Amino acid sequence: MVGADEVQLYRRIPAVHELLERPAVRQLLQCASREFLVEVIGETLEALREEIRNGGIGEKELDGALELLDRQVEARLRHRLAASLVRVVNATGVVIFTNLGRAPLADFAIKEAFDAAVSYTNLEFHLKEGRRGHRDQHLEPALRRLLNCEAATVCNNAAAAVLLILNTLAEGREVLISRGELIEIGGSFRIPAILEKSGARLREVGTTNKTRLDDYRSALTSDTGLILRVHPSNYRITGFTHSPAIEELVEFAKESRVPLAYDLGSGCLFRTGHPFLDREPTVQDSIAAGVDLVCFSGDKLLGGPQAGLILGGGEWIDRIRRNPLMRTMRVDKIIYAVLASTLREYEKAVYQSTIPVWRMLTAAYADLEQRATKISSALQIL
Repeated sequence: MVGADEVQLYRRIPAVHELLERPAVRQLLQCASREFLVEVIGETLEALREEIRNGGIGEKELDGALELLDRQVEARLRHRLAASLVRVVNATGVVIFTNLGRAPLADFAIKEAFDAAVSYTNLEFHLKEGRRGHRDQHLEPALRRLLNCEAATVCNNAAAAVLLILNTLAEGREVLISRGELIEIGGSFRIPAILEKSGARLREVGTTNKTRLDDYRSALTSDTGLILRVHPSNYRITGFTHSPAIEELVEFAKESRVPLAYDLGSGCLFRTGHPFLDREPTVQDSIAAGVDLVCFSGDKLLGGPQAGLILGGGEWIDRIRRNPLMRTMRVDKIIYAVLASTLREYEKAVYQSTIPVWRMLTAAYADLEQRATKISSALQIL
């Protein structure tokens, strides 16, 4: 129950329209609509009432609080108008951190994005031939040269790439996948859930720690539409384990006349000589081994923007492009511009020195130590 003293305090709080008439508050209409400003004033006044209810403000403190109302309205408005997505310092020791936006873009990629954003482009137009073209024309040639694939396309992220492959090749049919590869890819999104949404049916093969080629062979039926391999990326099962080599799965898929897709996740394009990354399966090796479709992220080891790249046989890529879902998952001219500029660095064989992720991954220990010393000194000064 509200006491008489508390009621008297509430009565001293000005109404919204009274605050809106104050010169300092009216001036804020230059940067916000009247409706927005009225909402902010209401929030400010409600916050003051809440302090009174909680006993934080009494008779003595109210005069000072009322004098600050104009500035509090302005501060709240500035806060509401400020960007919520801001730059942060990544002090985690994890170079590719999903919560912090994954791969930072290079300056050259940002310039390409800006140039594409502020003007018309030939996104779907052949300039030399004077006719409509396909937006993949800006990426496919480079990916063919780099990785010796037949065709390539791109969608908005790697999970979408998996969904497109599953829906295109196996809707209403079974997909064979090792039980040890039924992973969660982050944010509680799991491979079985994506598979279910694609319209395909999951057929688990083998056990968590051991899956043999015979397990795939035993599970194969006339209803099998796809064999899916998933790189676990951020976890390992060690010890008493077994999984068929990708070459064995390729041979089995060809014998069975069932397409094989490989979700590589992080997307290490090829062998780099890096002591840790050379243990990663690569896109180049997978294509060379004969995998029908390979998909991976654009904003992890590739060092580009968020995207899902799909590479492989021309027949399969054409079917994916014709899938109506592709239009709901395609990327815009800015992503194409950034991806194309990033891939050019790989073609020039300078990516380890020009792409930020690779500069960080290949930085010498002495350089890191020197940088850490400078940062430590600066923090002590502050």
